[in-house]
Amino acid sequence: MKVLVIGGGIGGLSTTIALRRQGFDVDVVERDPQWGVYGVGIIQPGNALRALDSLGLAEACVKSGAPIRGDRTWLADGETQVAAHEWPPLAPHLPPGNGLTRPKLHEILTSRTLESGADVRTGVTFSEIAPIDGHVDVAFTDGERRRYDLVIGADGLYSKVRERLFGPDVKPRYTGQICWRYNLPRIEGLEEIWMFFGPEGSAGFVPLGQDLMYILTIETPIPEWRARIEREGASNVYRRRLESFAGPVAEAREQITDDDAVVLRPIENIIVPAPWHRGPIVLIGDAAHGATPHCGQGAAQAIEDGIVLAEELAKDVPIAEALEAFTARRYERCRAIVEGSEMVGKWEQDHSVPIDPDATRHAVVMTASAPI
Repeated sequence: MKVLVIGGGIGGLSTTIALRRQGFDVDVVERDPQWGVYGVGIIQPGNALRALDSLGLAEACVKSGAPIRGDRTWLADGETQVAAHEWPPLAPHLPPGNGLTRPKLHEILTSRTLESGADVRTGVTFSEIAPIDGHVDVAFTDGERRRYDLVIGADGLYSKVRERLFGPDVKPRYTGQICWRYNLPRIEGLEEIWMFFGPEGSAGFVPLGQDLMYILTIETPIPEWRARIEREGASNVYRRRLESFAGPVAEAREQITDDDAVVLRPIENIIVPAPWHRGPIVLIGDAAHGATPHCGQGAAQAIEDGIVLAEELAKDVPIAEALEAFTARRYERCRAIVEGSEMVGKWEQDHSVPIDPDATRHAVVMTASAPI
């Protein structure tokens, strides 16, 4: 079987590695000629490590990152603790979770992808996709044309493959919040995710290495800041948005000084209706089910997609049957994670929303911890 993966991010590369382990012939196209990444750090909960372990990648991630033992939550005063959880390890030889810089994870995935023998082309994407007689003819922006048995859209939240399959109306929805991230020296004793609930959102710390962590803030912006904040002065704006927090957040706030190191994104999500394929073209990862960051499951679910898809394609069944089975195994799990994460964000914006945010997060964790 000849497979095309469109998108060289976490989902696309994990899928490529999983497919190559099953013996499939895989091409990858990535539109960024530098094949770079945008981001600060990434949370790898237990189910992400379990999935990466099945690809032979978990130990490299753990070696390059920092273990995460659980999570603790306080109010914005930094003193009133409201929740604490230990995470059970999902693989006996791995920590319960892991924090890792986004560039390091990208290095691990790209290296293994190239070692796998996949044909990777950067600075290239598709210009036309035409299903014909059970195959897919693809024209590329570099002028090449190739025929495939299956095309996988792993091109992220703003997927062009999704638009091609489902039309422009099936698109991410802004949830009303934004997310700030910034790398800082690690706080002594930080072995869990620390979160602090404030009046307009949450702030917290995630360990990324022996001496590194990142601070993240999920908040509801005031109206005049809903548009993109200019790069110049971004650190000053971020510090001002943290003024309602005391304790460790207040101490860390003063270290946010580099405008270029501030990562700011609107929070959007999507769950594409099942099935996630049209003929021999299928969506995975954020293209199919982009979640908000409240439960740290976006990357984990993309990795799981690749493993499940490879398992189903390796069975001696028609491609259409394999794709139906893939969606059947993935849809309800991903829907629960997308909707549960969104509910935490709704509560942060309006505390009259009738949920217990800690219990809702825990329900997402339990869903994600179940076998795939």
